[in-house]
Amino acid sequence: MIDFHLEPRSGVAPYMQLVQQVQQALRLGMLDVGDQLPTVKQVVAKIAINPNTVLKAYRELERQGLVAPQPGRGTFVTATLADASLDAHAELGTALHQWITTARAAGLDDAAIKALFDTTIRKAPQVTP
Repeated sequence: MIDFHLEPRSGVAPYMQLVQQVQQALRLGMLDVGDQLPTVKQVVAKIAINPNTVLKAYRELERQGLVAPQPGRGTFVTATLADASLDAHAELGTALHQWITTARAAGLDDAAIKALFDTTIRKAPQVTP
C-alpha cells in the first residue's frame, strides 16, 4: 500500500502531491491494477490532511482513469503507468542511490541535489526508442 507524505514547502497543492505520488507509484510498479489505495480516513489519520483534499485527489485520479471507487469497499487501481523500462529501474535506482550518497558526502543538501538533478535532466538529450 502507498504511504503518502506532504512537502509543505513544495509549492504544490496538497491534493496534487497525493496525485503525483500515486502516479509515481504506478510508474515504478509499486502499485498494480487491483491494489487498493488507503481509505480517506487512513490518509487523514496518517498525514493530518483535510478529508476533502484526499477526496479531491482521488477524484482527479479517477478522472485520469487510474483508479475507480467501489462503494463500501474503497478505491482501487484500474490502470498502470509502468512500461517496458520498469526492468531497468532497480539497477538505475541503485546507481542513483550511490550518486546521492556521494553528493551528500561532498556537502550538498537535498535542495542542492534536486537543483543539480533538475538542471542536468533539462540539459540531457532526449533518447527516442
